[in-house]
Amino acid sequence: MCYNQGMTKLTLALVVLAATAALSATSDDFQTAEKTWRDKRQARLKSDSGWLTLVGLHWLQPGENAFGSDPANPVPLPAGKAPGKAGVLVLEGGTVRLKPEPAAGLTIEGKPASEQVLGDDMAEKTDVVKLGDLSFFIVKRGDRLGVRVKDAKSPLLQSFKGLDYFPADPKWRVTATFVPYEKPREVEIPTVLGTTDTMTAPGLVRFTVAGHEYTLEPVVEDPKDPSLWFIFKDATSGKDTYVAGRFLYSDMPKDGKVVVDFNQAYNPPCAFTPYATCPLPPKENILPIRVEAGEKAFAGGHH
Repeated sequence: MCYNQGMTKLTLALVVLAATAALSATSDDFQTAEKTWRDKRQARLKSDSGWLTLVGLHWLQPGENAFGSDPANPVPLPAGKAPGKAGVLVLEGGTVRLKPEPAAGLTIEGKPASEQVLGDDMAEKTDVVKLGDLSFFIVKRGDRLGVRVKDAKSPLLQSFKGLDYFPADPKWRVTATFVPYEKPREVEIPTVLGTTDTMTAPGLVRFTVAGHEYTLEPVVEDPKDPSLWFIFKDATSGKDTYVAGRFLYSDMPKDGKVVVDFNQAYNPPCAFTPYATCPLPPKENILPIRVEAGEKAFAGGHH
């Protein structure tokens, strides 16, 4: 009897130990996955083409727009990084033609740049013009065309100390129910430019936090490589997190479910630079709760 009781206690102890170990392993896996995601996020941000390198956004006027380090140019480039006049961008008929100064040293895809029409960021191929640390390309926003300038050694990138996060917490990795629309809806998404972009919303996601039910409406940015893009605000916005809200991506629904990991909510480009053209959360995506998960406000950025 004592032997059996001893065995029962031992078995029970082993079961508890195994369950604790399993929970610990699951927790370790979760923390590792979140750290991996954060490391990748920071690497993207710090890359030569990341948002920390953005140093200019200049809207073009019809006709000739000279560019170079002379601040009088319609498209000024950072001082000391380009000739006073490096060339001209000609806007006509909805296209932009590059006319480089022969001695300026501009390149496209590693070859000396010649006079040509530049593919914008909405075209099948975006032409990126390079000059030393600098690069620029044409952006199309509605009926406006502009020049986005990047500097691989920008002051913001050089002074970057890292991102700040809420502690990763499994309670903010929620499994939501996907509620599809009868057919995908075209929705108007406001932007920081005061314009609206039309995007496609396939349905709603419904989830529960602390016993209360909430919904968010994601959009699909690229039908060729679909994922759900959430542009949202919550009660931390403007306090602990960026005032204009945050972004979050999830995989497309599987068996009617969507995993929404708020630990991977992150700042839009506008949190770092005044030269981005970010979408803003639609009113349907303003949550009345504090989502204490994901990226906090960026201390060294644009407010």
